[in-house]
Amino acid sequence: MEIEIVTLSRQGGRSYNEDVFGHWHDERYVACLVADGAGGHGGGDVAAATARTSVLGGFSAAPGLDEAALRGLVAQANLDVVARQTEGGKLAGMRSTIVFAAVDLESQALAWVHSGDSRAYLFRGGAIVARTTDHSLVQQMVVSGMLDEEGARLHPQRNMLLSALGSIEEPPDIAVSDRMRLLPGDVLLLCSDGVWEPLGDGCLIDTLHASRTPSQWAEQLDLQIQANAKPGHDNYTALMLWVMQEDSDETRLLPEIAEAGPGPQTP
Repeated sequence: MEIEIVTLSRQGGRSYNEDVFGHWHDERYVACLVADGAGGHGGGDVAAATARTSVLGGFSAAPGLDEAALRGLVAQANLDVVARQTEGGKLAGMRSTIVFAAVDLESQALAWVHSGDSRAYLFRGGAIVARTTDHSLVQQMVVSGMLDEEGARLHPQRNMLLSALGSIEEPPDIAVSDRMRLLPGDVLLLCSDGVWEPLGDGCLIDTLHASRTPSQWAEQLDLQIQANAKPGHDNYTALMLWVMQEDSDETRLLPEIAEAGPGPQTP
């Protein structure tokens, strides 16, 4: 199985970027994540970076797609963020969402885990076949039938989270997917809410259809966010993993990983 990973991370209309992304791989496994920090400069970015180091470090020490192990990685990341909070100051109230995906190249399988409203999408044949469910107030309203997805995306309380890393008194909700099969042509997207909120799922699909390579898709997302987001809009980060078609002229081996934005890649 050949894959290509491309990343995009921008500060948007903010004065600094509290999003981070990261990825790790060995000969069998690939691990990817996006984390979106909150709590102010020197806080949210530290929380997100702490979560990245914790999860990628933990996974690299014992890679696998076991549900309990994936849940444990995020639970440990929460404890690590809480430990950094004890340093006080701007770190005291920091929080972070996280979405983490692991791929087993040998069995061609995928699983993901998340907390908060950073999302994972799996596209097959240009359609969304799986997506995380946000831990947010408006998502609860969608589940209860009070809002549809478009109404939730535009709701004034859309940023009110019900779960994030950074608390022991109220441990974060951690959701782990079933193990999913990966097929040639599949596309995995991990992104912060700064990507999906201004665009919506329809625009994600349309821009994917218009792109022949992950780099082209990253460029399309960047342009669309800049065109659709409001002044002062949020940081936005996306990590795209494409499972290459066997007859594609664009294939790259895994170690050739491209970046469309700044940020460390490994723990």
